[in-house]
Amino acid sequence: MDFGYSDDQRDIQRTARDLLTERARPERVREFAEAGRSDDELWRELSQLGWPGIAVAEEDGGQGLGGIELSILCEELGRSLAPVPFLPSVMAAALVEHGGGPAQRERWLSELASGAIKGALGHADGGSAELVIGAAGADVIVLVEDDGAARVLAADEAEVTAIHSIDPTRSAARVSASDGAGEELGGDVAGGLDRALVAIGAELVGVCERALEMTVAYVKERRQFGVPVGSFQAVSHRCAQMLLETEKARSTTAFAAWVADADPERLPEAAAMAKAAASDAGREVTASAIQAHGGIGFTWEADVHWLYKRAQLDAALLGGAKQQRRRLAGLLAAKVGNVGASQLG
Repeated sequence: MDFGYSDDQRDIQRTARDLLTERARPERVREFAEAGRSDDELWRELSQLGWPGIAVAEEDGGQGLGGIELSILCEELGRSLAPVPFLPSVMAAALVEHGGGPAQRERWLSELASGAIKGALGHADGGSAELVIGAAGADVIVLVEDDGAARVLAADEAEVTAIHSIDPTRSAARVSASDGAGEELGGDVAGGLDRALVAIGAELVGVCERALEMTVAYVKERRQFGVPVGSFQAVSHRCAQMLLETEKARSTTAFAAWVADADPERLPEAAAMAKAAASDAGREVTASAIQAHGGIGFTWEADVHWLYKRAQLDAALLGGAKQQRRRLAGLLAAKVGNVGASQLG
């Protein structure tokens, strides 16, 4: 089986990287992050290209591609840290598409897919979500409770309070809603959540890849005692570990993106594995990048800290590595139990 990208997928990756290299240069990301603003011009351009709807079905107004293509875009946006609400919008769209009924899909999906409106997804406890990325500027918000119940709300049906998060490249807010607000999503909410987990994992892969590239370039140039610091064993071992963590996250996330379309019954396990591996990698790789940059890595002027901040927030979204491993253990235990029961029967 060939797990490489098709020619069309490589074209998507190449186009995305070229565009974001030009439109989301580090100095531009810094400008918007320090101002606390989203790059509306870039968002309009991405919307015109159909990026927000790349994985939304054609009948719902999207491009009708799949999880792999969405992961490619998430990875490239993670590399660039583009200050746009892409991830929260596509996560909200995934919940509406897979968890919503026909009327809800008709109301929200085409506009989410076109970028005409922005979405956000939050994990709520008793109707209140403490940290929802993208919610401050969202038009539609999906809240998912601990018991798996979910509802979709127009922004004016919820109380949205903008807050400052560790990652200023995207807006964040506290969201609360009364019991009767919004509309319940009665479909495959779990399937939508799993696709959201894969999207986060893909973004973290892009963050890790960029942190590794920056670190390798730095340790090749920085010299001590007349030699590049990358020649020191401790530094080279750290970079090797960064590569290992990045590739673990990449392989598990790529598998989960493939499973989302090819074998959805295996998606719960694959999504949990991908999010756990990517969360660990995001934290470890970006922290190692700061360490390997030495004294300058701890300064505001070093761009590597933006990657670290994005990784910290993404790693915790919709459950961190420990939570995903607990979930995976439960899924596997249930599968073993079912197999045992069938054999006894």
